[in-house]
Amino acid sequence: MIRRNRIGEEKAAKGGRKPKEKKYELRLYVAGQTVKSLNAFANLKKICETHLAGKYRIEVIDLLENPQLAEGDQILAIPTLVRKLPKPIKKIIGDLSNTLRVLVGLDIRPGN
Repeated sequence: MIRRNRIGEEKAAKGGRKPKEKKYELRLYVAGQTVKSLNAFANLKKICETHLAGKYRIEVIDLLENPQLAEGDQILAIPTLVRKLPKPIKKIIGDLSNTLRVLVGLDIRPGN
């Protein structure tokens, strides 16, 4: 079952401080556990692990459970991915199966 959760949070390093890295905060809006929603999450997770390892957080918001949350990010279709950070906010609608389109849409360069 997809629930509102956070995935990919990096644990604080022990010892010295690292230079501040760009951290991606992503929200995936879905409506229940449809095939499209599950595929969108799986595709997003794969893209993040490949291109943003340790530098991202995914929050999945199920609009069947929390419909009022759609208004804040002006969600009109689902699944929708919203990049909250780094600014500016960017949105991608669909199952995120086109990796290149997702990378371009989120302004992520391979190897970031």
